[in-house]
Amino acid sequence: QVQLVESGGGLVQAGGSLRLSCAASGRTFSMHAMGWFRQAPGKEREFVAAISRNGGTTYYADHVKGRFTISRDNAKNTVYLQMNSLKPEDTAVYYCAARRVVATTTGDYDYWGQGTQVTVSS
Repeated sequence: QVQLVESGGGLVQAGGSLRLSCAASGRTFSMHAMGWFRQAPGKEREFVAAISRNGGTTYYADHVKGRFTISRDNAKNTVYLQMNSLKPEDTAVYYCAARRVVATTTGDYDYWGQGTQVTVSS
């Protein structure tokens, strides 16, 4: 069982930056790949970024590539999402998720956090 808690969301102006964190419980964090997803009002949850268990491989959705960076610190049981050059269309609830093997599909993840709201004003 993995419990995930996101933090770092908030209100930011377009062009600004935020850094999301996701803290995991337990001693199996390093055995799980991690992903970030987001869900805007009235839309389906979508993939944002993912990182392998050792951090050596990362994946990004096309609409965040070059602006967002996913990273992890296995010693701190934490995964991060650095978001730069934010746009109003990035407004959503952001979720972190965990599974044994890295994937980019929402349905493949086994554990989910409660989400953190990111609002980008124009």
